[in-house]
Amino acid sequence: MEWILPALLSAICLGVYDIFKKLSVKGNNVLMVLLLNTIFGALYLSPVIIANIASGHIGLGDTLRGHGLIFVKAVIVLSSWILGYFAIKHLPLTIQGPVNATRPVLVLVGALCVFGERLNVLQWIGIIIGFSSLYFISRIGAKEGFSLRRSRWLWMSVGAMVLGAVSALFDKYLLRSYAPLEVQAWYSLYQCVIMGVLLMMLMRRQRRREATPADPFQWRWTIPCIALFLTIADLAYFHSLSEDGSMVSIVSMIRRGSVIIPFLYGAIILREKNVKAKIVDLGLLLLSLVLLVLGSGAK
Repeated sequence: MEWILPALLSAICLGVYDIFKKLSVKGNNVLMVLLLNTIFGALYLSPVIIANIASGHIGLGDTLRGHGLIFVKAVIVLSSWILGYFAIKHLPLTIQGPVNATRPVLVLVGALCVFGERLNVLQWIGIIIGFSSLYFISRIGAKEGFSLRRSRWLWMSVGAMVLGAVSALFDKYLLRSYAPLEVQAWYSLYQCVIMGVLLMMLMRRQRRREATPADPFQWRWTIPCIALFLTIADLAYFHSLSEDGSMVSIVSMIRRGSVIIPFLYGAIILREKNVKAKIVDLGLLLLSLVLLVLGSGAK
């Protein structure tokens, strides 16, 4: 059970992180916000890399293979972020959050197939209830004009969720060989570099076409908070996965409990639509989370 508490801490920080993302990208240039997020994330974790270099090492086993794997991790996460940032900019939090909360379903399938994880009865009931919540949120989203047939933003949210599930499974593999803090520090640095190069290429293309971004960039104090809460969430997440007996499928589901925080923000502060119906869906997600945690203690 030692790995449950850091997973819960990660979920809380992820919920706050989603709110800061929404506040940062609303009416703002998404890619610039994302670039600054990767820069701040790399800065927060730079002491780990500096310590490695100062000791005469390049980290991750001092091998090209180690850094190559982390580079792949950075590409997966950054791709998920790009899709997710555009989705959260255009979708209500009370829809985007539950869609993202479906990630553990795919993680579960991957964990069963790749790592041979097995769930007990309580955990299976929790997963089934989680599936039910997906059905309800899809019906609600269609009423608000965000059906999969018409909304590219909803497709982006689904794409971000799928890539996030791939990243979660890859994390479990990486943490068998490398320290959690080292993985987080190096992939944050690679993300910053990749995003910087990508944005420079896009800006050069815009200059050639004499085009301007749809939304100009505006600095907001919420931007550095995105990386801060994500860094804390990831530290807790990696620590949870590194504990003996941890299950990636359950850790991922607990992290998706983060949907509660932005959901309440969207319902109470932003006054989004169909809140009563969405509360039923949120209740199912909460019940699913409780059953998964109880099931983990029963093992």
